[in-house]
Amino acid sequence: MEIRLVMKTARSVSLELDDGGIYKTKEVYRILVNGDEVKTTDTVITSLYGLKPDTDYEIGVEDAHGTRQGEIAFRTDYEFVTLDVRKFGAKGDGVSDDTTFIQAAIMACPPESRVLIPAGTYKITSLFLKSGINVELAKGAELLADTDRSHYAILPGLIESYDETGDYNLGTWEGNPLPMFAGIISGIDVSDVNLYGEGSINGAANHKNWWKNEKVMVGAFRPRMLSLNRCRNIRVQGLYFHDSPAWVIHPYFSDELLFCNLIVENPAKSPNTDGLDPESCRDVTICGVRFSLGDDCIAVKSGKIYMGRRYKTPSSNIHVYQCLMEHGHGAVTVGSEMAGGVNNLIVEKCRFYHTDRGLRIKTRRGRGKDAILDNIIFRDLMMEQVMTPFTANAFYFCDPDGRTEFVQSREPYPVDDGTPSMKRFCFENITAKDCHVAASYFDGLPEQKIEQITMRNVSVSFAGQAKCDVPIMSNGVEACCKKGLYARNVKKLVLDNVSIEGCEGEEIELHNVDEVER
Repeated sequence: MEIRLVMKTARSVSLELDDGGIYKTKEVYRILVNGDEVKTTDTVITSLYGLKPDTDYEIGVEDAHGTRQGEIAFRTDYEFVTLDVRKFGAKGDGVSDDTTFIQAAIMACPPESRVLIPAGTYKITSLFLKSGINVELAKGAELLADTDRSHYAILPGLIESYDETGDYNLGTWEGNPLPMFAGIISGIDVSDVNLYGEGSINGAANHKNWWKNEKVMVGAFRPRMLSLNRCRNIRVQGLYFHDSPAWVIHPYFSDELLFCNLIVENPAKSPNTDGLDPESCRDVTICGVRFSLGDDCIAVKSGKIYMGRRYKTPSSNIHVYQCLMEHGHGAVTVGSEMAGGVNNLIVEKCRFYHTDRGLRIKTRRGRGKDAILDNIIFRDLMMEQVMTPFTANAFYFCDPDGRTEFVQSREPYPVDDGTPSMKRFCFENITAKDCHVAASYFDGLPEQKIEQITMRNVSVSFAGQAKCDVPIMSNGVEACCKKGLYARNVKKLVLDNVSIEGCEGEEIELHNVDEVER
């Protein structure tokens, strides 16, 4: 076994126990801290809390028979002081509004110090982070979001600069600069923050409040649970997010981010409740996170049109590993708001259960010449009961004009400033069993074909009683079940040890594919 340090603070640590398992370890292990057993674990990414600051620790890992599997030594971070929000007036009774008291503790917290939210239920609207601090939600602590819209601050979409040459963007909704309610936890231009603990953040959303008439803007667009705007070096560890008004975690134009060992849950019929959506972000790591949602688990974005074209900031260098996607529309989605492009995305050592799709790429004409998708890699994955494991859709029917002839025509249009590009996608060492709709469905633009799709060591098998559905969301694509590998408008398709079992009809169906390498 290899033990790797993933994250540490003054009070906590996350480790990767690499015994070859994917999300779950191959067996249950005992965790010893300085020789004393503190817990058992069956997950590859595991965390420990209640450590002391500026202290040396040795963590040992033993199997059920007491055989030492490995160890790691480290020193926790320095901490200056702890500010307990109870001493600032927070009651934690679930009824009183504790927003001001917790915010006071955050604003008073000096660098390299901790704001402690102890056990209790704290009703809040929006909390704003400050640079250089740690915020810990202790075990038994819950932040309970107010559902009264009138209590939330509104963040404007675009604010024009004094000299009228620039703008300042605060609010955003589905890739456009639009007014939104401040997040339940918000970070704006902050850096070097650890948000961690064994507590939970409850958005308290349901179909009587935030999810009622979800497509209508009432005052502003719905808040995220954790909104990070132009932030750097933010690390989030251990928390349980659930029942979000909209997207759960939304990093926006932010860099050097770590999301580790979280649980992110929303009901299956909750609207637009994506789990974690990095938008125009760089150097993002997502590991050990369990998702169960009503929409996409992870959706990588970079603006619909205006923000992508103006700021030309792709989402890049994103690493997803050792995660579990139990339910959702897409396990990992790219787009459809990706006008700034997405590149260097690696998803590996993850499990997908009961998601509609595994990889879900969504784009369309009009996204623009900067909307370049390149070096998207999926490897070492296990999928089960996934409707369609691999999809790429250049005709996604989003936006008011999404079903027009311009967006949906399969005839070639001129390549211009509005034409997006799909370049290199790679899928390797993947097993997908008990699938339903199609093994894969790749549908590129005729005027700008998908450059290259590589599938290596991929095995797909279908469920005995497979369900019928549409593999991608675009006009003219009919519902199907047990369809094999479908590809249209691809320059090069590399198939190396690809197995499809139980499909009805042709295993491989190709249209306008220039080169096939086997």
